[in-house]
Amino acid sequence: MGISSRIYQTQPSPAELRGVFGANLRQLGENAPSISALCRDLGINRTQFNRYLAGESFPRPDVLHRICEFFGVDARVLLEPVDDIAATQTGMFNHPFISEFVGAQMTGLTEEHFPSGFYRFSRAAFSDTDRFVVGLVHVSRNQGYTFLRGFEPKEAMSMHNMPTDPRTREFRGLVMPQAEGVAVMVSRRDAVTSTFNYLARTSALAKIFWLGYTVRTMPEDPVGRRAARLVYEHLGTNTSQILKAARSAGYASEADLEPFHRKQLRIGLPFY
Repeated sequence: MGISSRIYQTQPSPAELRGVFGANLRQLGENAPSISALCRDLGINRTQFNRYLAGESFPRPDVLHRICEFFGVDARVLLEPVDDIAATQTGMFNHPFISEFVGAQMTGLTEEHFPSGFYRFSRAAFSDTDRFVVGLVHVSRNQGYTFLRGFEPKEAMSMHNMPTDPRTREFRGLVMPQAEGVAVMVSRRDAVTSTFNYLARTSALAKIFWLGYTVRTMPEDPVGRRAARLVYEHLGTNTSQILKAARSAGYASEADLEPFHRKQLRIGLPFY
C-alpha cells in the first residue's frame, strides 16, 4: 500500500466532517436568542442552516467566511471540535483571568450594529479650547474582531514638537459591543497616548450617525480638555464623501463643522 493510500484511509469521510461542523455550529449558536435570530444575523436561510446543523450540507466558502467572522473562529470549525479550537486561542483578551469579562465581548459585533467602512468624525479639540478636530477613520473586521484606524492632524503633532510623518500620526483601536452602543479603545503606536470612546447610534437621518464622547488618558489640566462630545458619521464606501472628509481633516472652527455635527456637539453647553 502506497503512502497516499494510507493517508487517504486515515482522513475523515465527508459525512464525518459534516457532522463535526454541524455539532460545532450548534455549540457556537447555543447562546443565541433563537435559531431564527441567529439566521438573520448571519444572513443564512433557516432551511439551509438546519441542513448544516444536521450534518447534511457544507456552507459555500463565502458563507463559511461569514460564519467564522461572526463567531470569531477560523476554518478549523470544519475539522475540529470547537472546544479544541478555543483551547488553542492565545492573547491577552483570551487569558482565563479576564476572558469572561472582556474577551467574550471582543467578537460578535455585527455589521448591522456598527458597519465597516469610513467614518467622518467631529469633536472639540483637547489642547485648543477654541477649535475642533474633524477627521476620518476606517473600520474593518478580521477574525471576528472589529478594528479602527486613523491619523492625528499634522498640526496637532507639530504643536507638541512631534514628527508629522504618517507612522507617528497613526492610531488604531479595537471596537467592542456595549449594551446600547459601542466602546472603542484607541492608542497611538507604542501606546504613547490612549483614548476611550463611547458611541450610540441615533435614530435620525437614515441611522448613519453615532453620538457619544471621547476621554483621553492624561492628568487634570485647568487649560485643556480631558473629555469631549463626539460625532461619527458613516460614509461607507462613498468615494466623493470620503475624499471630501479627507481634504477637510484637521483643526476646524465652529463655522467649518458639518451642520448636523455642530448641532450634536452642543457647543457651549457643559459636558457631563
